[in-house]
Amino acid sequence: MPDSLSRLVVSPSAIYALAFAMAVTFALTPVAMRAAWRLGVVDRPGGRRIHDRPIPLLGGVAIALGILVAVVPNLDLDRRYESILIGAGLICLLGAVDDRFGIPPLPKLLGQIVCAAIPVATGMTIDAVTIPLIEPSTVSFGVLAYPLTIVFIVAVANIVNLADGMDGLAAGVCAISAITFAVLALSLGRISAAVLAAAIAGACLGFLPWNFNPARVFMGDSGALVLGFLLAAVSVQGVMKTAAALSLVFPMVVLMVPILDTAFVILRRLKHGQPISGADRSHFHHRLLRLGYSQRQAVLLLYLWSGVLAAFALAIRLFPYRTQGAWNLWPTIGLTGFAVGALAVTIYILLALALIKHRHVRRLGLLRGTAAADDDPVRPPSPRRR
Repeated sequence: MPDSLSRLVVSPSAIYALAFAMAVTFALTPVAMRAAWRLGVVDRPGGRRIHDRPIPLLGGVAIALGILVAVVPNLDLDRRYESILIGAGLICLLGAVDDRFGIPPLPKLLGQIVCAAIPVATGMTIDAVTIPLIEPSTVSFGVLAYPLTIVFIVAVANIVNLADGMDGLAAGVCAISAITFAVLALSLGRISAAVLAAAIAGACLGFLPWNFNPARVFMGDSGALVLGFLLAAVSVQGVMKTAAALSLVFPMVVLMVPILDTAFVILRRLKHGQPISGADRSHFHHRLLRLGYSQRQAVLLLYLWSGVLAAFALAIRLFPYRTQGAWNLWPTIGLTGFAVGALAVTIYILLALALIKHRHVRRLGLLRGTAAADDDPVRPPSPRRR
């Protein structure tokens, strides 16, 4: 058994953290719902929102507490992980205040930077990256590691926050990402990072029954910012702060769906002269709804996309496709299969979203036939009328 696989079974604390976080978050979410109603922290329909009734926020507080309760007894807290939890607690508070009162974009961004700077100040930095296919080439950032890591943390926090626009979407995608980071961290011997990642996954899974369509509670900024903050921290501590080849690739692949969504939205807003911090209905989930998908269908499709990309990231790490400079046949074939599957699902969904035109794909020889018009997106079957 390859060493990367053998490491996956030596950390029961990660399983405990996942189970504790799931149970605590599930139990605390109704409490957070009642508190949100009493405090008036409620998301009301209108504008770009797709729900048709008031929904309480502050589900993120239950998520943050679930993670904290799960991590403390299962993790040997050192100064660095203590700073991660402190930063997560503060960004949860920032998000809760924003959910209740609304904070202007600039002060909110400055608050996020301060929260991100707390773990970075204790040494949680992206010190270097290894460039693949160059034998071996490592780029060290030196003092630039500090601002680059802060930018990375703030970016991931906001990417998750922007993706939180449909019942169950952010919680499900973050659960998939966190489980993937936990396995990657275990394969690299980063047990503490794996425990934290498992707790994130457990909290998301415990919250999901309350948040899946039709949602009874939203996580709000208090949850989305925390999840993005902690996923960024886990990716740094568990994957990027290693000498592993492709260490920079793993977070990009695992978080590809929210990254692409955010990039598309920002580019569209810039194209139309709209403020980046504004709100609109141009996210992937909004486009899927306009194409006729139900909320559940759209969310499950985005789950599938995230899961396929996560499986590809795990295959890159766990398949011994190359050892001592020599390519191994069957692991290489297996990895190629995962790559083809991830590419096929990605192309299909980008076609469905009309972000790739059929005529462009046909020019590459990847699509045959003329059933669909060049600019028409792939549509799901028409729902039956009752």
